[in-house]
Amino acid sequence: MAATPSVMTPLGSKAPDFKLPDTISGNHVSLQDVKGKKATVVMFICNHCPYVKHVNPALVKIARELKSGDVSFVAISSNDIKQYPEDGPQQMKVTAKQGGYTFPYLYDETQEVARAYDAACTPDFFVYDSDLALAYRGQFDDSRPGNNIPVTGSDLRKAIETLVAGKQVSPKQKPSIGCNIKWKS
Repeated sequence: MAATPSVMTPLGSKAPDFKLPDTISGNHVSLQDVKGKKATVVMFICNHCPYVKHVNPALVKIARELKSGDVSFVAISSNDIKQYPEDGPQQMKVTAKQGGYTFPYLYDETQEVARAYDAACTPDFFVYDSDLALAYRGQFDDSRPGNNIPVTGSDLRKAIETLVAGKQVSPKQKPSIGCNIKWKS
């Protein structure tokens, strides 16, 4: 399990558009379909990564608590399923249902969306403001598998709540750490 940091895309960058299949509903979902009025959270996750498994229950809880017309969440998996078949669409649907996902879980088969977002790891979090300008990219919190720090989602939650309050998110942000995205060869 190699720890890979997120790229830390420049703040203010516009959210790249996408239209991907949702493994839960079977429908194609675009960025405009999931755009929140004040914040849009785009998360790159997968099924097999221990870092994602570590934060997943708290992530689902935060999405439930903060999801509204003002805030939306979407998860994308971009891993090569030939290398990691457990990250395929059927397994994604099972994970979403078992995990109680209240957000779309999209499959990025071509990996073009992950490349457009400069996603590097799972989990990798991007929070966009009402104009789809990047306001936060970074960690969920300081917890990692095995470091005995409780999983709270405090960094992500604070960024979202700051945007909802109409304020600017602090540019002091720590990169996310996780498994590297499994790129196709």
